Amino acid sequence: MLKGLIFDLDGVITDSARYHLAAWNALAEELGIKLPAKASDELRGLARMDSLELILRYGHQENKYSLVEKEALAAKKNMAYQQAIKKMTQADILPGISELLEQAKTNGLKMAIASASMNAPTILKQLGLLKEFDAVVDPKTLSHGKPNPEIYQKAQALLDLEADEVISFEDAASGVAAIKAAKQFAVGIGDSQVLGQADLVVSDTSQLDLTKIVATFKSKKVG
Repeated sequence: MLKGLIFDLDGVITDSARYHLAAWNALAEELGIKLPAKASDELRGLARMDSLELILRYGHQENKYSLVEKEALAAKKNMAYQQAIKKMTQADILPGISELLEQAKTNGLKMAIASASMNAPTILKQLGLLKEFDAVVDPKTLSHGKPNPEIYQKAQALLDLEADEVISFEDAASGVAAIKAAKQFAVGIGDSQVLGQADLVVSDTSQLDLTKIVATFKSKKVG
């Protein structure tokens, strides 16, 4: 029986990913690293230090900096990002999400955020959504990033639910892989070829309809 929903943040609740990408691109440029177009997709859903390592590998600079220096670079990027997200408002909530959260609330479902972003509470507060969620996973409590299932298992535990009692939402392949590794039902948002591992894929958030999602959830469980 469905009892809860778990959401990634970037690309699912809001498009804060664009602020991340702008900050990472600025840092890469400062380091003399030119990022290929595919980096935008590869950076989605990654934890902060994993993102930095990816960027440094593109510039063949992964061995150039000590851990302390890398942490300073990541902190510099985060400061730029934090300044940018202060401008976010309810207008930045992606289409269909407010309606979906309202549907979930009406149906008595618990809700949690499973995001690698340490700024998730700040963003949710800017969007006026912080009180809508029963739990927000603290990335500092995690040992592994996506596609490891830990973050989704942690969100499920915070809601005090079992894997077959939740539906989780993601826009990145690594996130969908994490959901499936956690043995949860996955809804992918985006390209069906990229997110093919998901149990259900919609092209964008405006296509999220809780009634249809639940119907698919029940049919897949029965099947």
